[in-house]
Amino acid sequence: MDSVATALEEVLTSALPQGCITVGVYEAAKSLNVDPDNVVLCILATDDEDVKDVALQIHFTLIQAFCCENDINILRVNNTRRLAEILCGAASGGGGGGKQSAGEPLDLHCVLVTSPHSTSWKDPALSKVNRFCRESRCMDQWVPIINLPER
Repeated sequence: MDSVATALEEVLTSALPQGCITVGVYEAAKSLNVDPDNVVLCILATDDEDVKDVALQIHFTLIQAFCCENDINILRVNNTRRLAEILCGAASGGGGGGKQSAGEPLDLHCVLVTSPHSTSWKDPALSKVNRFCRESRCMDQWVPIINLPER
């Protein structure tokens, strides 16, 4: 499972500079509505306190249903702080603080990875993550959960 977490980190750090990341529940929903065929991976991230957020859980249920219906691989990640480090670190080329330019915290509860329109994205790390999702579905685990280890 650690190798899947490493592969996910590679996918995110390579997709971000290409502009292939959509961050935020509402932004993800808009993107899924406009061009679901372009989405290659959906990441739903929570921390312990998010489990009690009923509205967020409803959003997750709807996003999961849409992704399942459109054959989009889904992962659950249980460490939003580490996800913020990966995305903000890749964006800034170093340690990020998980903030938007206006100083607001990023909504990392839903992250979409899209395929660049210009090329057919053949990333070995993405293939590994997709294979993990497929194998999990074969074991009736439709939304596998991975742990992003601290660094």
